[in-house]
Formats: sequence, structure tokens, C-alpha cells
Amino acid sequence: MSSDISNSGHTPEGGSAKPKAPPLDKPKFWNDPKKRSLLFQVILLSALGFVFYSIIDNTLTNLEQRGITTGFDFLTREAGFGIAMSLVDYTEASSYGMTFLVGLLNTILIAAMGIIAATILGFLLGVARLSDNWLISKASAIYIETFRNIPLLLQIFFWYYAVLRTLPHPRQSMEFFGSFLNNRGLIVPAPIAEDGFGLVMIGFLAAIVGSWFISRWSKKRQELTGQQFPVLWTCLGLIVGVPLVLFLLSGMPLGLDHPELKGFNFKGGITVIPELIALWFALSIYTAAFIAETVRAGILAVSHGQTEAATALGMSKAKTLRLIVIPQALRVVIPPLTSQYLNLTKNSSLATAIGYPDLVNVFAGTTLNQTGQAIEVIAMTMAVYLTLSLLTSFFMNWYNARIQLTER
Repeated sequence: MSSDISNSGHTPEGGSAKPKAPPLDKPKFWNDPKKRSLLFQVILLSALGFVFYSIIDNTLTNLEQRGITTGFDFLTREAGFGIAMSLVDYTEASSYGMTFLVGLLNTILIAAMGIIAATILGFLLGVARLSDNWLISKASAIYIETFRNIPLLLQIFFWYYAVLRTLPHPRQSMEFFGSFLNNRGLIVPAPIAEDGFGLVMIGFLAAIVGSWFISRWSKKRQELTGQQFPVLWTCLGLIVGVPLVLFLLSGMPLGLDHPELKGFNFKGGITVIPELIALWFALSIYTAAFIAETVRAGILAVSHGQTEAATALGMSKAKTLRLIVIPQALRVVIPPLTSQYLNLTKNSSLATAIGYPDLVNVFAGTTLNQTGQAIEVIAMTMAVYLTLSLLTSFFMNWYNARIQLTER
């Protein structure tokens, strides 16, 4: 009876039994996409590891054959050369580590000055190119098309050799407001802090913090009530007014060291070397042309219906631009603007062409030639530019995330 049931293919309940599917064979190793991709990655990593090992081993062997020692001990040795401009105390008796610091600070200085000036000028030009005024629009277009199509190095040479180096000698300096301009730079009075000036600085910092709180409060107030608060003028009043009042109440604790012509040069004051001025002008003017086009593209990306709605509500063109167009355009402008900031920082390395004492000129140039520590010096220089670029990208990405529209 049981053999009949098993042979007939029917279950005891009268249903038909489904035949079992034959077991699937596992795919071969070379036919499995996951295993195959893993194998290729292992081979690629092994090849890259071998290449890097070969380069490092070959470099160390060559250095040993030439008697060149590696390491960073050279940073403590005396440099023995002067630097035309330094933001910290530096003499020829300072160490090579100090030359690195001087070059780093000078690089950060020119990058920060260039970013600020290029941003302001670029935004003004970008808005001006979309102006209804024919003259302003065409003048902006001519500026942009001219300066962004001339190589940056040529612009640096122009400002340095054709403009600043043709100025009169110190004895024939151009004088204005107690300052002097000649072919050795701009000499301005140096401020000297006296007793009580620390209170003014504390007031200035407190005004900045207060302005931040006022800005946050006004934003929440507008979201709840719809009423606007004059944040700009209030913050400007705090930042300028509070330190000014404290400055006057403290008896104006700030003196000036006026420059004086002694012999063939000026003594006293602060000298802004022509290399810094030429590099700043060239970087700012060149980068501003690209930023202007980025700003123009961001403004054109804003729907025309936004401006029509603002006009229908009776808003002026200035308010429409400031409150409606620019905030929306920033969401388009920020990503390419970040690239321009990175380019400006890296382009500052062209300073070595005119002798501005930046990191490349002072450290990767003079220090490398005197010490012969090429690997360490180049590695430190590359690490600085990489770090500056990553910090800039991090800040701009953070700001871009803050101004993005979010669903609530």
C-alpha cells in the first residue's frame, strides 16, 4: 500500500506532491561578482603598496649613498638669513622652524586679505553686470572679460614692475594723511597700545557677541510675529559705538608711531612692502572676475516670479535684492565660490616670482637650498596647503549646509 502511494505521486490526503527542485551548483569563483571584485581590489592594493614601497626604498637608498640625513632636526638650527616681512619677531639668528612659521603666517595673511577683497569686489561686479544701467553693466562686463583672460602671473608682474616699482624713491615719496608711498612700499603710522586699551578690546569683543545674540533674537522674532528689526544698523552701532565710547572714556589710550625719513629710508611706522601690495591686488582683481560670474549665475538662477512678487508687494529693488534674491542665490553661489577660495589660496604660491616671503619662497625655497632637506621641506609645504584647503572646504560646506532649505 505504501509503495503504491509513493509511486503514484499522491499524498495520503489526496493532493499531488510537488517534485523537489534539484540543488543549484555554486558559481565558480571567477563567476561570482563579489568575490571577483574583492580579488581585483586586493591585487590593486598590493600593486600600489609595492609601488610606494619601491619609491620609498629607492629614495632612502639614494639619500644614504649621498650622505643626506633625514629627519626634522634641521628645524632647530640657526637660519642665518633675513626675511623682508614677518608678523612675528624674527632675526637672522632664528631657527629654520621660525622661517616655517613666518612663511606660514605670511601665506595665511595674503590668502585672507585676497579672499575678503575678491569676495566684496566680485559680489559688487556680479550684481552690477545685471544692472539696468547700460554703462554700469557694460563696464562690469569689460572688467570681467579683461582680467579673467589675462594670466595671473602677468598681472602680478604688471602691478609689481609696471606700477609699484616705478614709484618715486623714498626722498620723493608721495605723502597723504601722515603716510608715505614710494617704491619701497606704503609706510603708515604704527598704533601703540597704552594702559586702558585692553578695556576697549574687551568692549569690542563684547559688542560682537551681543550682535550675534541680537541677530538670533531678531530672526526668531520675525518668524513669530513677522516684524523686522534693523539688525544691520544695530550691530554696526554696537561694534563701532561701544569701543568708541570706551576709548574716549579711557582717555584715548592709543598712540601713533609716525614714520620719519632718516637717511635714505623711513624709520618707524609700519611698512607694507610692495610685494604684498602687488600680490594682493593681482589675486583680488583676478579672482573677483570669476566670483562675479558665479554671482551672476546664482542671481539668474532665482525664479523671476520671486522678484515680480516682491515688486507687487511694493518692495524696492534694493530690498528685493538684499532680502529675496541674494539669500536664494547663495545656495547656488557657495559651492563654486568655495573652489575660487581654494584657487586663490593655492595661487598665492606665485608670490615667489616677485619675492614675497610666503611659505614657498621662504621655506620651500631658501630653507630647502640651505639645508638640502628636500623631502621634509616639500612634505611640510604640501601639508600646509592641504590643511588650508581642507579647512576652507570644511567651513564653506558647513555654511552651505546652514543656508540650504530644509523641510519642517
